[in-house]
Amino acid sequence: MSIPTDHSYPFDPTYGLDLDALRAFAPPERAPHFDEFWRARHAATLGIHPEPRLSESASQHPAWHVQDIVYTSTDQFEIGGWLLLPRDGLVTRGLVVGHGYGGRDEPDFDLPVAETAVLFPCFRGLSRSRRPPISSDPARHVLTGIDKPETSILGGCVDDVWLAVSVLTKLYPGLEGRIGYSGLSLGGGIGALAIAADRRIDRGHLVVPTFGNMPLWLTLPTLGSAGAVQHYRTTHPDVLQTLRLFDAATAATRIAIPMLVAVARFDPAVAPPCQFSVANGLATSNHHETVILDAGHVAYPQMEEQHALLVEKVRHLFRAT
Repeated sequence: MSIPTDHSYPFDPTYGLDLDALRAFAPPERAPHFDEFWRARHAATLGIHPEPRLSESASQHPAWHVQDIVYTSTDQFEIGGWLLLPRDGLVTRGLVVGHGYGGRDEPDFDLPVAETAVLFPCFRGLSRSRRPPISSDPARHVLTGIDKPETSILGGCVDDVWLAVSVLTKLYPGLEGRIGYSGLSLGGGIGALAIAADRRIDRGHLVVPTFGNMPLWLTLPTLGSAGAVQHYRTTHPDVLQTLRLFDAATAATRIAIPMLVAVARFDPAVAPPCQFSVANGLATSNHHETVILDAGHVAYPQMEEQHALLVEKVRHLFRAT
């Protein structure tokens, strides 16, 4: 075990909880009309034609053919990113990869997948999808449109994932029903919401997901996006009513496909009880697996060993068959 004990954070990123206590956290009570909200949003989003535009990328890699991509999401938002295609072998699977609040400067060329078309979209307002007046500062980005479910940028980011799946099925119709999702932190929470409502995604991988257990998320000290929303709530007490519809732990209870979720016991950016609420929300099944990391969003002594183990599990989850 290598959970950090010497740190300078003004709070304890373990929150004084042992593993048994973390495993006991459950999703909160489901918001009224949660399922109806997401069904209607998903149906409306699938009516949009993403019109993907591809061009040769300045990025080069010996194993991947790299293309820049732009597609149209909801609200006519232009989403930029990258599409990786294997230089050798067929394309038999698809994978959408979401990023954290640090954004993305380039694709991840080390993903342990084969025969896979990998789409790396940048969520609206971030990295290749920057657009004024949306701020790329996480503390301000998360607040965009937060007062209404219809305008919250979190919903827009979920739309971006769904339309990324539409892009892959448009470019490669044979991938229908063979598309996975992988997301970290912000991309983990958004991924849970996206997967729960989209039957086109056949397996998912979430790492230290945020937005889990929103009532709790708003009470635990953190350096992440939750801190900004907690401050906002001091003058906007009703914001929880919107946030309950974007609860990744509630969404997890609606996920039936195989899932691999990595959660951390120490994390200053996404409170571990909220991460575990997502993992614990998945139905008890041999198709779901939870990997417990000593820490998230920080370096720690056994990080390389634990992540090597996780990579092998990802390889197995997204194997081409």
